[in-house]
Amino acid sequence: MITVLVPLALLCSGLAAGGLVISALGGAPLLLALSTENYVPVHQFLVRRFDPFMPLCLCGALVVDVVLAVVTPSLTASILFGSAVAVYLATVAVSLLRNVPINKWVYSLDPHNLPEDWERLDPRVRWRNWNLVRTSLAATGLLLNATAVGFLL
Repeated sequence: MITVLVPLALLCSGLAAGGLVISALGGAPLLLALSTENYVPVHQFLVRRFDPFMPLCLCGALVVDVVLAVVTPSLTASILFGSAVAVYLATVAVSLLRNVPINKWVYSLDPHNLPEDWERLDPRVRWRNWNLVRTSLAATGLLLNATAVGFLL
């Protein structure tokens, strides 16, 4: 079972961290650089593609790491997989409590009829900052998984 779960944990955690790194290095700077008129449609475009994919990867890594923390014969690897679970729970919390509400709000906007107080409501900096938090967490989870695998070799 471990021979199937370990590659799956690395795959899911690598895809989750990689997707978030892409959004941190490319997506967020792009969104910040866009004019208001272009920002909303581009954010909506990205949300439609990343939102189904990222939660699957992140939750997949979390679930597989829970199982690995329990069944792994190495105590050190088990602690590392368990630590990754805690990090992924924090990543999910940041996503659900901070980034997802912003994504849903932006997705609901009419790009041609933005709120009058858009300058005050513009969520780009907040979204970028919380995205950097969850990107750091997801990368930490990947590092923990990779380190745990080292103790299984």
